[in-house]
Amino acid sequence: METISSKPAEKLSLDNAKPNKLFYFVANVIVYRESDGRCLILKRHPREKAHPNKYAVTGGKLEWKDLDLKNPTRINGNILDYQDAIEKLLVRETLEEAGIEIDDDFKYINNLAFVRPDEVPVIMIKFAAKYKSGDVKLEEDSFSDFAWVNENEVDNYDCIKGIPEEIKKTIKLFKE
Repeated sequence: METISSKPAEKLSLDNAKPNKLFYFVANVIVYRESDGRCLILKRHPREKAHPNKYAVTGGKLEWKDLDLKNPTRINGNILDYQDAIEKLLVRETLEEAGIEIDDDFKYINNLAFVRPDEVPVIMIKFAAKYKSGDVKLEEDSFSDFAWVNENEVDNYDCIKGIPEEIKKTIKLFKE
């Protein structure tokens, strides 16, 4: 029978993880610019494993560095909690990938589970947030182009399936 330690974790490890329960965790954000009712899409670099050369939105994987064992948000018994980890990930990734700042008032859009061509299973959760400031400056070797699109223009771009519908949902959500 497995025993759980009565003290918090001292390191990150997969030693006790069940291999058939492991996934990448990805969060994406559709950035909505209120001034003209448009959303940001970015063209993925040709070297990307998933959806090269397709238009997508900002986001990224939750990484072990996001779970600093010395600085949890709180200690909950013997569990280390990290509140707002996804929100912090989205703010950071949007700044890194597009060079812009977004509000941290996120609206849930949807989620998706998928398997990448390299056989890695992924859980993705998607949000929408309002553009705050900055000029788009693409992360080098990650993206090759960008556009601010409305609900009609997005259909003219070669997007990852689902992105046009999520753009339309985001615009409707913020216009209401």
